[in-house]
Amino acid sequence: MRVILERSNLLKSLNHVHRVVERRNTIPILSNVLLSAEGASLEMKATDLDLEVTEATPAKVERGGATTVPAHLLYDIVRKLADGAEVMLKTDEDGNAMTVTSGRSSFRLQCLPQSDFPELSAGSFSHIFRLDSVALKGLIEKTQFAISTEETRYYLNGIYLHTHEVGGKLKLRSVATDGHRLARAEIDAPAGSEGMPGIIIPRKTVSELQKLVDDPDVAVTTELSDTKIRFTIGSVVLTSKLIDGTFPDYQRVIPTGNDKRLIIDRQSFAAAVDRVSTISSERGRAVKLSISDGQVTLAVNNPDSGSATEELAADYSSDPIEIGFNAKYLLDVAAQLTGTEAKFMLADAGSPTLIHDMADETALYVLMPMRV
Repeated sequence: MRVILERSNLLKSLNHVHRVVERRNTIPILSNVLLSAEGASLEMKATDLDLEVTEATPAKVERGGATTVPAHLLYDIVRKLADGAEVMLKTDEDGNAMTVTSGRSSFRLQCLPQSDFPELSAGSFSHIFRLDSVALKGLIEKTQFAISTEETRYYLNGIYLHTHEVGGKLKLRSVATDGHRLARAEIDAPAGSEGMPGIIIPRKTVSELQKLVDDPDVAVTTELSDTKIRFTIGSVVLTSKLIDGTFPDYQRVIPTGNDKRLIIDRQSFAAAVDRVSTISSERGRAVKLSISDGQVTLAVNNPDSGSATEELAADYSSDPIEIGFNAKYLLDVAAQLTGTEAKFMLADAGSPTLIHDMADETALYVLMPMRV
């Protein structure tokens, strides 16, 4: 194999694929990236056996071929080469090593045979549809912060993507919950998604996808089955296994009878929560909200270090209520809201609270209260 390509193109593609590779691997081939040169492009592929990313980049292929080299090492080398440089990748006759040459720099990397590289066989996909990258990014970003990190409840370690009928219109919904909070976002269901199975996209796949959907002009082709999902974003193809589990009936935890309405300035509220929670112990981080006519008082009491309070003006005219929340969870939700105001729908100190984005009716958040 002998290929010449621009450093910027090589770096961009390596940046997309090398992140999938785990730093520590018991299987040596999984530390490598597969490089395949033919025609006028170099294709790169990396996998961790659950997730696979491939990308092709334009290249001058003087001699075609394929090999695998350490992914993070190649990425670090290319990253440190001079901007605008040309890079030549050339394998030895016996295929045991690859030389990376750019200007006066030369690196020799050990190769493993292409035949050892695992293929994440996709099988057939039952549904295929296209989404704007902006729409997909919204579904992910509004919900991913609520994904559980508790490995024992593995079925909560991802985003639940499914279709749901609302007022006679089919919606594509993303939902994430960790048992303490829930985030839900939806868009009009795209053509082709009708009858799709409800699927759980793993946390690592969500994280990679979030980094890839940064170009607002790109349409994302989504193919899925009961066990796998594939996203094609421009020249990048991301294929992932799905979480094999049943997502809980999240509708049951979304309260319908909350009648106490609180409207508050989002930025002022987030800044106040951040300030008063400075004094709380890292473990608890509970903030008590005392809500009465026209105002909210935030209070934190830490027996070890002291206490803090802050008052905020608010639109509230129901019965006074005192309720506690995890400060980090409040800040996480506030960071997702796009409007200048947040709307809280409360019931009592022990019941879940609904939070709405005043500028986006498609997003909904549920927070469980804490004892304070």
